[in-house]
Amino acid sequence: MEALLRRKLGRESRDYLAITFGLVCYAIGWAAFLLPYQITTGGVTGISAIIYYVTGLEIQVSYFIINAIFMGFALKILGPKFSVKTVYAIFMLTFLLWFFQMLFKDENGHLPQLLGPGQDFMACVIGAGLIGFGIGMVFCHNGSTGGTDIIAWIINKYKDVTLGRMMMYLDIIIISSCYFIFHDWRRVLFGFVVLFIMSIVIDYVINSARQSVQFLIFSKKYNEIAEGISTDINRGVTLLDGQGWYSKQEIKVVVVLAKKSQSLDIFRLVKDIDPNAFISQSNVVGVYGEGFDKLKVK
Repeated sequence: MEALLRRKLGRESRDYLAITFGLVCYAIGWAAFLLPYQITTGGVTGISAIIYYVTGLEIQVSYFIINAIFMGFALKILGPKFSVKTVYAIFMLTFLLWFFQMLFKDENGHLPQLLGPGQDFMACVIGAGLIGFGIGMVFCHNGSTGGTDIIAWIINKYKDVTLGRMMMYLDIIIISSCYFIFHDWRRVLFGFVVLFIMSIVIDYVINSARQSVQFLIFSKKYNEIAEGISTDINRGVTLLDGQGWYSKQEIKVVVVLAKKSQSLDIFRLVKDIDPNAFISQSNVVGVYGEGFDKLKVK
């Protein structure tokens, strides 16, 4: 029981550390690249950026106020659906946006254009990459930054519109509204470039983190290998009966499904137990069930 509790606490601690690191990347992307070049994108942070460009109100203030209002509606309409990690992410991102703006501001209190003047497109690419990576890290560890996904959830409750489509509509409206501020379609185009790059990076980070592999391990020391994988790596193991065609000898085949990040640990464990073991590793398209992705079929 204590060992299980320690594992859960360790897992939660790793989640919060990863979420914090992702939020740091997110905040740097805005403070160092998008805000100095007056570039916006979708989401609540995009709305806050537009407010900042028009009024000078710092982005973290409007970001926190808007999210607090959304969370109030969400709790009333949807119930306590959003986890503590979402609340943590909102508070932490509010602080990090303030912190990195203070860190990057020059002696005149302005955010400098680190890439030099006229480098708006490059700022789009780098900023979007950092933001996408940060959001991907947050999503991979069961976190959320709140924002327009709360609106999407509320509308989805009453209208037959998918969450993804609803969020896309909201992002298009937010980015397009940038034209009424700057009267410059180039700014609108930059906003869509940021959104496009963010989406690609988020998908890449999430898919990389969730990629799974399958091992087929042939060894006379299958008992020790199976026990080691089960206890040390905390992965389920299945033993299959096999027979060598040439030798006609009976053998046990150890089958393991694991995260790709655990591959090196499995190889090391098998090598320590039986250096002569025969191992086959292959990528799998998807693994669903306990310890992997949830099976969602309508």
